[in-house]
Parts: sequence; C-alpha cells; structure tokens
Amino acid sequence: MSKRPIVLFGDPVLVTPTSPVTSFGRHTEALVRDLLDTVDEPGHAGVAATQIGSGLRVFSYNVDGRIGYVINPEIAELSEEVQDGEEGCLSLPELAFPTRRAERAVVTGVDLRNEPVTLEGEGLMARCLQHETDHLDGRLYIDRLDRDTRREAMRAVRRSAWFLGADPAPQPSAQTLPSGLGGPA
Repeated sequence: MSKRPIVLFGDPVLVTPTSPVTSFGRHTEALVRDLLDTVDEPGHAGVAATQIGSGLRVFSYNVDGRIGYVINPEIAELSEEVQDGEEGCLSLPELAFPTRRAERAVVTGVDLRNEPVTLEGEGLMARCLQHETDHLDGRLYIDRLDRDTRREAMRAVRRSAWFLGADPAPQPSAQTLPSGLGGPA
C-alpha cells in the first residue's frame, strides 16, 4: 500500500482510454489499495488509475466522508438538471475552470470480488463520478470547456511552473474551491 505520484498533463496515459479489468487477483488488489491510499489526502476527491500510470479501468473517490472505489465503471444515468462550478484536476495542478456537469450521476461497476456495485451521487459526488469516468475514457475536464475557456486553460497550463518542469505547488483543500474538485483527479 502506498500513495502514488500523480501523472501530470502531457503524459499520454491521461488521454488513452483504459482497458477493463478482467483479472481480480493480487495485481488488481494492489492497484485498488494504491488508489485508496492516494485519494486519502486532503483535497483529493477522486483519483483515476490513469493518474497513477495504470491503463486499467478503476477509480477511487473521497467525497463527504465516503471513500471507496469502482472497477470497470460506466455512467448508467445522468440527470438533465445541470450544475455549473469550478472544477480542477490533480493532473493539472493549481488550475480550475467552470465546468458544466449533470447534477446527479449513477455509475455501475464491480468490486474486487467482481460483484456488481452501483454508486450514485448529487452535487460534488456526481461531479466526481463524471470526472473520474472521463479520465478512464481518456478525457480531461478541460476537454469539456467551451472554446474560449479551453484556450484560456491551455495558456494557463503553458505558464504553469509544473508544466515547465518545476514541482507543483501544494494542492488546495477540497474546501478551497466551490466544487471541491480543486484537487481531484
């Protein structure tokens, strides 16, 4: 069990769709433990396997005292009601931009015993479920921004110390940004 370093924007693993988990042995258990250890940090609402360098379809979450994981998650339902709010990502540290998401989301998948699980949430949890599933599909939240805001985001990335090779600044806490996703995956 260990907290793993977060892969930063620019690494191809972040834009490569993941493969489903087909083997539920020690390797998968170790990946889930690492994801849970990594998400158990202040400001981390979610961590996708891609963010720790794995190409498998798994994510962990840590929202409002609910900590867990989903293997092979798929969005099963999204509400028509939307939420607008600042969203950030551990793989794009220090940045946050207004991102439209469904107000309610339902994800289905399995656990380590390959038993079905359903996870649903509203508000921040719904945002997290959508954000992390996007990661596993090879999509980043900045891909959802309107054209002008995406241009602004890319300028901010190019100016950032972490993109230029310096260590990123400490992540803001989940309470720093209205969406609580100032530091998630």
